[in-house]
Amino acid sequence: MVAELGMTEGAIEANLKPFLLVLCVSLSVATLPNIFGWFRRIPYTLLLVIVGLGLALVNVRLVNLSPGLILTIFLPPLLFEAAWNLKWSSLKQAFLPVSLFAIIGVIISIAGITLGLTQFAGLSLTTALLIGVCLSATDPVSVVALFRELGVEKQLLTLTEGESLFNDGMAVVAFSFILSFSLGTTEFALQPILLDFFTVVGVGVGIGALIGFAISYLTQRFDLPLVEQSLTLVSAYGAYLLAEDLGGSGVIAVVTTGLILGNFGSRIGMNPRTRVIVTEFWDFLAFFVNSIVFLLIGDQIHFESLEQNLPTIAITVFAMLLMRAISIFTLSLVSNRFSATPIPLAEQTLLWWGGLRGSVSIALALSVPVALQERETVISTVFGTVLFTLLVQGLSVRPLLELFNLLGDQPLRQQFSEFVARQVALKRVEQYLEEIDYRPGIEPDFFGYQKALVRGELNRLGEEIDKLQDQNPSLREFATEQLRNELLAIEANTYAEFVQTGRLNQELASLLEEVIEG
Repeated sequence: MVAELGMTEGAIEANLKPFLLVLCVSLSVATLPNIFGWFRRIPYTLLLVIVGLGLALVNVRLVNLSPGLILTIFLPPLLFEAAWNLKWSSLKQAFLPVSLFAIIGVIISIAGITLGLTQFAGLSLTTALLIGVCLSATDPVSVVALFRELGVEKQLLTLTEGESLFNDGMAVVAFSFILSFSLGTTEFALQPILLDFFTVVGVGVGIGALIGFAISYLTQRFDLPLVEQSLTLVSAYGAYLLAEDLGGSGVIAVVTTGLILGNFGSRIGMNPRTRVIVTEFWDFLAFFVNSIVFLLIGDQIHFESLEQNLPTIAITVFAMLLMRAISIFTLSLVSNRFSATPIPLAEQTLLWWGGLRGSVSIALALSVPVALQERETVISTVFGTVLFTLLVQGLSVRPLLELFNLLGDQPLRQQFSEFVARQVALKRVEQYLEEIDYRPGIEPDFFGYQKALVRGELNRLGEEIDKLQDQNPSLREFATEQLRNELLAIEANTYAEFVQTGRLNQELASLLEEVIEG
């Protein structure tokens, strides 16, 4: 027993050291943009991939990247965080195009890549299908981060995030079918495939909904921010593991749970202060996991294997981009005929070029059993294609946004917020000067002079704010949203103050929320 315990402790220590090394390297990369300004133009996740490639070039392998590590440990928090922050009201408006991209788009991608590899690369149908399904899921983490930073239109952000969330589930489900077909454990017939598909999806949605609504109603019973935060973490991993054990899709279960808790549970069971705490926790966790995953993706590249499969990778990249263009532009045309919110051509182009591949594709490729003869071809081709999307497409998204004038108004919002902050600060200074109209040793004229200076500056700031709002009407909506958040925060902080002073046993649910947001 003592020997077993010693081995366990040794294994923990052996795994902990590489993990801490990966974390130190990732956090060091995070500081680069603050030291060297030029790096700010490169999304953080892509910077991690580049550093990982540098380590791989000198043959420094930090850890062994296994599919279980990505799918079971890393994927649930990434999916949950994205689903938690995805507003149902926005998703509802874009539901038709998101569904078309995530279902029909995945099928088009698999079929096109498979056809290209069998016809032009000479690969077997099994190998081509596996490569196609691995690369059918988009993973535009760096693109979404860039969109948020630059404040692009909400519709483009929702389409990108929504498609990524749902086609991850479709890709994982399709991969399990194709892998079973490749191993000869199931027949390639339409009826059993459809039956299995609806079973896997249904179980995933059912488990996700059950856990999501159960946690939502449970958090109504108490107001303990740390407990509620912990419950969201348990629900993310619990939904994934339970759905997988019951034969469903863990990915779909996590997405369903995240959508329900983010849009329903957080409103009925959490006060505004708790929601902020939980949201910040998941923002941290997503940053933490992405820091590890993208560094390891670059670090796992084997340049010799990429060189040997370069023609196959080139054919795959061409087929993937072509199929992506066909699915986005064709399905957008269909969506625009029936949807109330059409997708402009510029946004369609961004959706096409911004459809990066990432951790899900890598995990699926590594999941291919060793028994399959062309496993290394699958892994090398998928790794090479993912690398192309991250470095070539990922680094060129910002220039494309500039070209189509889709950068958004984030810099303008920042300028507006600075003006408002200065105005609020000076109004407090003015109020303070009114309260201390006399102080020993200070001439009364000095007070009058200071008041005149402050009022003059307040007038100037007021003119600047009015000018910005007149030139950019969207700032009025932004200002309204800021005021809503301030009012909700004041209400939540007041309840917290009453709890701290013992006048309440627990914080109260928000009364203003339904009125303000209604």
